[in-house]
Amino acid sequence: MFFSRLRSRRPLSALSEQEILALAISCEEDDGRIYLAYADALRANYPHSAAIFDEMAEEEDSHRQMLIDLHVRRFGTRIPLIRREHVRGFRDRKPDWLVAFMPIEQARLQAEAMEEAAQRLYEQAAANVTDAETRRLLGDLAMAERSHHSLAQRLVEQHRAGDAGDEERQTEKRQFLLTYVQPGLAGLMDGSVSTLAPIFAAAFATQDTWQTFLVGLSASVGAGISMGFTEAAHDDGKLSGRGSPIKRGLSSGVMTALGGLGHTLPYLISHFWTATAIAAAVVFFELWAIAFIQNRYMETPFFRAVFQVVLGGGLVLAAGILIGNA
Repeated sequence: MFFSRLRSRRPLSALSEQEILALAISCEEDDGRIYLAYADALRANYPHSAAIFDEMAEEEDSHRQMLIDLHVRRFGTRIPLIRREHVRGFRDRKPDWLVAFMPIEQARLQAEAMEEAAQRLYEQAAANVTDAETRRLLGDLAMAERSHHSLAQRLVEQHRAGDAGDEERQTEKRQFLLTYVQPGLAGLMDGSVSTLAPIFAAAFATQDTWQTFLVGLSASVGAGISMGFTEAAHDDGKLSGRGSPIKRGLSSGVMTALGGLGHTLPYLISHFWTATAIAAAVVFFELWAIAFIQNRYMETPFFRAVFQVVLGGGLVLAAGILIGNA
């Protein structure tokens, strides 16, 4: 199917001058709609960047109107239906519903890539036409896309200078913390601490490394699934602004499971005391990692974070060992 679609596409050199104009018009229309989709997706959290894409959409609309005016003068009002997917060498554009979930930096990079593609289109199209007016317009549009700084970059510099840029960077950081770091940290803490008691209780009660591994595996995976579903279900992110519940749920669930698996995997070693010593060392590094993340991202004073995490983890570990030896 893929190859049949590829064969059905025509090379740019095979298009008539009317078809080249029609293709350029449809490309400007598509790019303008994509920029508006970026603007709509970013407007709530990144108003300055949304303004960038609004201006880019206006620029594309002015290009489209110039091309339409030229087509009307040369060929009349009936514009052939030809789009980028009908021409060989064009990359497909993402639909609007995918664009809405694109990260802001990726949206900016995509915009610059779109401009480069438009520039190449106009340069190649200008080489394939003989009408002087058409060739001049295509050349002018290619020059517009090939300015010293791309339109995207110039508008980024214009709108993100000074306070506006600082504000958006702070918004980006806050969104990253709320969507990934906070639920991931909560999951890591839960997975690392809550599984200590059952794993070490099973270890000292049975002194069987394989049985201990199975207990730890089931506790870690079960806790990860539970935490992931809980995080995703209790807040859809619309009122709290914490972002996609799916992303938060995955972050929390995966980190919960990893937190428990860290001190579970050593029990794949058959020698009990070796496995237990390694597991205890892993617990030490897990707790210090949690304290570091709290200090680095959540701005919790380091020694307070160490005291809270190490004390809590130590109490749970001691409880597991005492129960296992009972």
